[in-house]
Amino acid sequence: MIKGFKDFIARGNVVDLAVAVVIGAAFGAVITSLVDNVINPIIAALFGKPDLSEVLVWTLNDAGTPDPADDAVLAIGAFLTAILNFLIIAAAIYFLVVMPLNKLAERRKKGDEVVEEAGPTEVEVLMEIRDELRTRPRP
Repeated sequence: MIKGFKDFIARGNVVDLAVAVVIGAAFGAVITSLVDNVINPIIAALFGKPDLSEVLVWTLNDAGTPDPADDAVLAIGAFLTAILNFLIIAAAIYFLVVMPLNKLAERRKKGDEVVEEAGPTEVEVLMEIRDELRTRPRP
């Protein structure tokens, strides 16, 4: 049982996955900072608020309690904010990760192409050997 667990942990996939999760969490913090500190101030300059969550909000059914969570609220702005955040994150991942990695893969692929020098074919080599053997004196 312990050997099976040791084999599972020692597999490269598990270690790669763990590294990907840690890097993903760190990258998520970078994207969150980009949204909070760059994109949201631009949205605040355009719409007067740092995000759209309070835009187009209607209370459909006031529950009459002091807790606003009890009310039925239609919040189109919050939905638009979620869509914008998704698009910002997708764009950041594409332009900061996917596109550079694709260009790097292209460069590596170009560097890996092996150009074989044009040399004699097998037939030409065999003909040279035959001709060499003909010119040698026989013992």
